[in-house]
Amino acid sequence: MRFTVVAVLAGLCALALAYPEQKITNKQFLERQRDVLRLFRHVNQPSYYKDHVEIAQSYNIHGHYDYYTKPEVAKHYYQIYKYGLLPRGEVFSVFYEEHLQQAIALYKLFYYAKDFETFYNTAVWARQHVNEGVFLYALSVAIVHRPDTYGIVLPPIYEVYPYYFYNNEVIQEAYRYKQQYYGQQVHQGGQEHGNYNGYTIRANYSGHYLNLHPEQSLSYFTEDVGINAFYYYYNIYYPHWLGGQDFDYEHDQRGEQYYYVYQQILARYYLERLSNGFGEIQTFNYEVPFETGYYPSLQYPNGLQFPTRPNYAHLYEYFYNYGQRYGNNKYAYSYTYVQDYERRIREAIDRGYVYTHEGQRVNLYSEDGINVLGNLIESNPDSPDRHYYGALHVYARHLLGYSYQPLNKYHVAPSALEHYETSLRDPAFYQFYKRIVLYFQRYKARLPSYTEQDLYYQGVEVKNVEFDRLVTYFDYFYSDLSNAVYVTPQEQEHEKVQVRARQYRLNHKPFTYKIYVNSDKEQQAVVRVYLGPKYDEYGRYFNISQNRLNFVEFDHFKYELKSGENVIERNSHQNYFYQNDRTSFRELYQQVLGALNGNGEFTVNNNEAYFGFPRRFLLPKGTYGGYEYQFYVIVSPYVPYKGQENYDHAKYYYPRVGSGAQHIDNYPFGYPFDRPIHYDQIYHNTPNSYFYTAKVYHRHADDINASTGSHH
Repeated sequence: MRFTVVAVLAGLCALALAYPEQKITNKQFLERQRDVLRLFRHVNQPSYYKDHVEIAQSYNIHGHYDYYTKPEVAKHYYQIYKYGLLPRGEVFSVFYEEHLQQAIALYKLFYYAKDFETFYNTAVWARQHVNEGVFLYALSVAIVHRPDTYGIVLPPIYEVYPYYFYNNEVIQEAYRYKQQYYGQQVHQGGQEHGNYNGYTIRANYSGHYLNLHPEQSLSYFTEDVGINAFYYYYNIYYPHWLGGQDFDYEHDQRGEQYYYVYQQILARYYLERLSNGFGEIQTFNYEVPFETGYYPSLQYPNGLQFPTRPNYAHLYEYFYNYGQRYGNNKYAYSYTYVQDYERRIREAIDRGYVYTHEGQRVNLYSEDGINVLGNLIESNPDSPDRHYYGALHVYARHLLGYSYQPLNKYHVAPSALEHYETSLRDPAFYQFYKRIVLYFQRYKARLPSYTEQDLYYQGVEVKNVEFDRLVTYFDYFYSDLSNAVYVTPQEQEHEKVQVRARQYRLNHKPFTYKIYVNSDKEQQAVVRVYLGPKYDEYGRYFNISQNRLNFVEFDHFKYELKSGENVIERNSHQNYFYQNDRTSFRELYQQVLGALNGNGEFTVNNNEAYFGFPRRFLLPKGTYGGYEYQFYVIVSPYVPYKGQENYDHAKYYYPRVGSGAQHIDNYPFGYPFDRPIHYDQIYHNTPNSYFYTAKVYHRHADDINASTGSHH
């Protein structure tokens, strides 16, 4: 039996002991961090920094082909630049082929720059001449993959591009403040938090003005800036178009990871649904009207509104009978493509093999089969045949997003599903990826089921589990909106315009938990903790075998068991798959300047320099009277991950993407819930595992602050 695991949906980070926080004193690194941050400031307008203006005017790709390790990449980009790129000010989406090819070409130009100086000069040139969305995306992907920018912290995307994270009334209020009140010292209400010397805007979620469907009551989860930032950064580290010869993801088990990330997103969403009285994520049929409408409440920087999908949308009629232009616009055929690609995927799973583009047969029910299937469904460069099995998710996003068909390739109106920053806002996202996860389950149903012996750890017994009282609440979160408004050169230089959003976000009280384990000898073990439902929305008990896909990986760590009794104590800040709120753009920049000037220090947090699910969403909301969930703990023998044999953990601040360093052990993703178990009692009768029932209580923040004891 083969074992391969990566951590949960949240960033797949390794142990904190292996990747501690790093206090950076290296001047070269600090200067690079400062220079990179400046590239992200007010990205929707030309940069006014004097060195940026000079470099943009003097640097010429045409005269510097030999500055790139692959000169042909620079020549190609110069050709398409002269031919005509997506103009500045136009909407960019990675899910439009013409846009994506320009972004890939720019990424390669960045990635193959011979040294940091060339990379930086190229980035500054592109900052002034290339479409803002293309530049932002290609630059971000290049930074997290280039060896000489390893460790550089990307600023929060919701502060770089607030338009995709805050409703249009928030952005409009920021515009109004800039126009009406700039020049006055502090507008009324501007000093509500600490010593902030700017204007604060209260931000609501969609549904504040228009609510199309009851499921919009979950908008505090689906539209959370941290959750959507997590999904964006995950796709920056693992773009669906990157791999193969350009970048080696072999050690990361990229295809299998693709499945597990989406399965975990759906499981976490389902836990939140239960707290709000909703049940299973809906399924849909392409021939039946799509029930769940969506009103994004977002607008693009150029003023274009995000498309809206009505309730009971007729997908087949929308693309066939409503005057869409066909011609060479392949997205008009999305309705046909999604059904063709899904049929081919089903046939491959049922037959048990796929064919490469050259006609070579690949067995799906082999050691690497799940990884092959994941690459195939994602349609990444490691897919056996990207053309035949197709980019299902690309066409499904066009179809379900109800986006308008473009008049030409440069005038597009993408839906929320057609941006990583906004995908999770739309309920259709979860309904579509439920279909994807069920295809994987169709595959896994043919794998051998786990037996009691597969789960058993001889000589180890989990005697008890204890959790503190679990309480959630909403608290205020502040986010800088300054990049949403346009500034003059003087305003940019002195950072005079300060405006921010204040929004309620879910959080939880800190808590600890203990796991009591008996071991007959000293040995290395690995501990997994899952959180899942115990009852459905009607209060009916869930059989674990039926319910296993609804468990979220809560914690996962290596532990040295001693002979006899072991008391493993953990707290809510030790689950390394979760990330604290990102440092704001302004504070990040000030920390770097302070470290360069000797007036402070800059610390690279192992989570913040990578990516992760928001720690504040560690628990589902629960209810006032307490919603009952259950934890599952299993202790297993530690099996080192084979792909880390040549990896030097001490050399890096955090796991290097593509290295496999984020693997904690060598078990399957989601073990032991990754495969069916025919007899439910196997879970309960395994001595090295334990079920613990706990209620999650929801309280008002004022009640939390006023109380010193238990909440009743």
